[in-house]
Amino acid sequence: MKNNIEQIVLAPMEGVLDYTVRDLLTQINDIDYCVTEFVRVTHHLLTKRTFYRLCPELYHQSQTKTGTPVRVQLLGQSPELMADNAAYAIQLGSYGIDINCGCPAKTVVGSQGGAFLLKSPELIYQIAKQVRATIPANQKLSVKIRLGFDDKTRCFEIADAVAQGGADEIVIHGRTKQDGYQSDKIDWLTIGQITQRITIPVIANGEIFNPTDAKNCVEQSQTKRIMLGRGILAAPNLANQIRYAEPLLPWQQVLQLLQQYARSESLAEQVPLKPLYHSARIKQWLSYLKLHYPEAITLLQQIRKLKTQQEIIESLS
Repeated sequence: MKNNIEQIVLAPMEGVLDYTVRDLLTQINDIDYCVTEFVRVTHHLLTKRTFYRLCPELYHQSQTKTGTPVRVQLLGQSPELMADNAAYAIQLGSYGIDINCGCPAKTVVGSQGGAFLLKSPELIYQIAKQVRATIPANQKLSVKIRLGFDDKTRCFEIADAVAQGGADEIVIHGRTKQDGYQSDKIDWLTIGQITQRITIPVIANGEIFNPTDAKNCVEQSQTKRIMLGRGILAAPNLANQIRYAEPLLPWQQVLQLLQQYARSESLAEQVPLKPLYHSARIKQWLSYLKLHYPEAITLLQQIRKLKTQQEIIESLS
């Protein structure tokens, strides 16, 4: 039986949550929809190849193999170009559009994208407004934000810009850009204050690593909608732990997920994976798994120096 959670969304995590991980996690969890790694919008209309590289689910009606919808996330700062690329993503079949206004990475912020936009609620409003006006009315528009850039003084203004711009949903990570991912900085209570002040659905995100965290987040954020990112990488069946009180996935099943991932190939047409793709990403996944699985620590030490896909496959067998 489900608890009172209405919606669980799989987060966009650049460099981690790719097509194969989305596929694996939606096979073992009841997830409402996924959001892709960001598609960077710069100075022109992106190619079909770019969208399919980051969202190969577009080959399959924008769904994972188990039928979970997948939403393309765009990152950029030009309202016009964001709108044009959003329209193209929808044309290719994306399950709605998500706008990234929260990525704290230095390279992203340095190019005036992601969390940099938190400095300008007016620009967030213009981007949301133009994207909303460009994509069909029946397609959902979500915007992912943090509580602010240096501090939270403009959090209500930022959230209002998203709502007034016409977004259907707002995803709020409960920290500022300056906070990064410091666990003691998580602030679900401020998300709750925002929830009370805007009329669109709020999806709370940040520092949900177990069912107790989810319960506390929901109570403090005053929303029944959550997004899981790092927490579900650390506990791969976290969504079902939260929804159905499932026990933590046994290590042997986690190892099977890693083996499937190691054997995965690119599904994007004529876009082969980079040589060190699997090596880097599996090591990164293991770094999250260490939180719950001591076996992950040992395995990470064993494969730390491995580089090729075949070496990784053999080490996991």
